[in-house]
Amino acid sequence: MGTLVKRCSAGAAAIAVLLLAGCSQSTPPPASGGSAAATAPAGPPEMVTAKTAFWPTYKAAQAWSSDAEAMKIAPADVSGFKNDGGKAAMWQVTFGSPSKHQFRVYSYAITTVPPDIHKGVDAGLAMPWGGQTRDAMPIDTTVFNIDSDAAYKTAAAQAAVWTAKNPGKPPTSLELGSTYELHAPVWYVAWGNKKDGYIALVNADTGELFKSRK
Repeated sequence: MGTLVKRCSAGAAAIAVLLLAGCSQSTPPPASGGSAAATAPAGPPEMVTAKTAFWPTYKAAQAWSSDAEAMKIAPADVSGFKNDGGKAAMWQVTFGSPSKHQFRVYSYAITTVPPDIHKGVDAGLAMPWGGQTRDAMPIDTTVFNIDSDAAYKTAAAQAAVWTAKNPGKPPTSLELGSTYELHAPVWYVAWGNKKDGYIALVNADTGELFKSRK
């Protein structure tokens, strides 16, 4: 009887060992590099075109005033980013409200840089506005077809000879506006200054070059 008990005990111990071994083998080893991938820092946010920034600001402006009209779109500088090729880390859109007789500048940024720049849409203070003039008319968004990168490409091609002769002079202006004379929203792209520079105007509806001058 004692021998039988010992044999049963030995058999139970052997089964327990096998079960434990089976459990340890069924547990998959941790994937190599998994934790490193999870904690890898994300790359810097990508700069955006004017259209990408415009529509979120337009929606916010409409919430402020249902008759808000875009008057000007232009990039702004953000520390740590270099605006290039018609793309920027932040865009500013000026909206005017005829009913309120006010205008506001709305910003769209791809990142936060304290204390003044906040990621996403940010609204400036409402300021008195006398309304549109012949030299500053609302941008017709139904014909806002040409984005800032495409407009810059057209302007840069036109200015290629001048920029080759004047190296080290980056673009000093890239903005969208509209006037009575041009009858369409126009991208204004400039290099240098008024005395020594180059200006190209690109139709934001068709993408054609309106005119250029040195």
